[in-house]
Amino acid sequence: MPNFSGIWNLKEQVQAVGAYRWPGAFPPQRLYAWGSNSSGRLGDGTTISRSSPVQIGDVADWAQVSAGADFSAAVKVNGTLWAWGLGNNGRLGDGTTISRSSPVQIGALTNWAEVATGDDFTASTKTDGTLWAWGLNGDGQLGDNTVIDRSSPVQVGALTNWSQVSAGRYHTAAITTSGELYAWGRNNVGQAGDGTVINRSSPVQIGALTNWAQVSAASSHTVSVKTDGTLWAWGLGNNGRLGTGNVTSRSSPVQIGSLTNWAQVDGGNSHTVSVKTDGTLWAWGFNSTGEIGDGTTTDRSSPVQSGALTNWEQASAGSSGSAAIKTDGTLWTWGNNNSGRLGDNTTVPKSSPVQIGALTNWQQVSVGSVHAAAITYGASS
Repeated sequence: MPNFSGIWNLKEQVQAVGAYRWPGAFPPQRLYAWGSNSSGRLGDGTTISRSSPVQIGDVADWAQVSAGADFSAAVKVNGTLWAWGLGNNGRLGDGTTISRSSPVQIGALTNWAEVATGDDFTASTKTDGTLWAWGLNGDGQLGDNTVIDRSSPVQVGALTNWSQVSAGRYHTAAITTSGELYAWGRNNVGQAGDGTVINRSSPVQIGALTNWAQVSAASSHTVSVKTDGTLWAWGLGNNGRLGTGNVTSRSSPVQIGSLTNWAQVDGGNSHTVSVKTDGTLWAWGFNSTGEIGDGTTTDRSSPVQSGALTNWEQASAGSSGSAAIKTDGTLWTWGNNNSGRLGDNTTVPKSSPVQIGALTNWQQVSVGSVHAAAITYGASS
C-alpha cells in the first residue's frame, strides 16, 4: 500500500487514485505534451508541433498519462478517463472514429485506474479490477475473443483482479494482483511469450509462475520484471532489443543476465530502457539516433549503462527516443528529435540525456511514436 506521504512513484500514485485515498486535497498535477501534433495528439487544441512542453488545458487534476502512436489517453485523479488525437479504428474510445485535438471524456464513469495506449488501440484497468480495451483489433489485441474493432470500451474476460496493463504495437500484456502474467494479440514472433507464434484473441497465461511485478508490451517484443528483481524478455530479437547478448527471437520469457536489482522496464519500438533499484539507468537494442542514451549510435544486444548517475526513477521508451525522470524531479530525454519530440526546444537528435526545462516536479513521463506527455506534481516553479 502507498505510504500517502511525500512525492509518490507512479505505481503508488495509481494505487492511491484507484483507492480514492489521498492525504487531504489532491495536489496540483498538470499535464504537458510536446513533439509532432498531427491529428491533435498533443491535446492543446491545435495541430501545431511543439519542440518544448506545452501545458494541456488549465486544470491540474491529471493522475496518469500514456502517449501512443498518434494519440494519447489519461486518467484524472477523480477516476475519469480522457483521450485525444487520431480517432481511426475507434482508438479514443468515445464511440466515434473522429480525431480530437483536445481531451474528450470517455463515458461518465469515475472508476478508471490506469490507461495504456498502443499503436491503434487502448487498454485500461478499473478500480474494481476489471480490464477494458478498445480500438483496432485485427490481431485480437483487445482480448475480447474477436477481431472486431471497437470504438467504445469492451470488457476483457471476467476477471476482477487485474493490476497492471501494457499495450504494444499489436499485442497486450497484463499482470493480475496475484502475480500472474497474461498476453494476447499478435504473436508472429513470439511477443506474447506463450511458446508459440499463434495469435491470441483472448488472454493466455504465460507460464504458471505468480511472481510477475511489472510488464511492458513493446512493438514486437515484451519485457518484464519479477518480484525478485530479475529481468525477462521475449519476442523479436533484431537489433538486440531483448538484451540477451544476441539477436535471437524468443517465444518464451528468457532471463536477462543474473542480476536481481531491476526495478522498472519499458520497451520501445526496437529498444528497451530500464532502471535498477540502485537508481542507475540502462538501455539496449536499436540505437541509430541515440535512443539508448550511452553517447553513441551503436546497437547494443546487452544492457549498457547510460552515464554514471544513480538518481534515476522512471524511464519510458518510444519509437526512436527515450525519456526519464530523476529522483530530484527533473526530466531528461534523448534520441531522435524530429518534430521536437525530445522537448528541448530543438530538432537536433541527442545520444545522451538532456534536461528538459528547469522544472523539478516531474512525476511521470510517457514517450509515444513521435510525441511525449508528462505530468508534474505540486506547485510549478
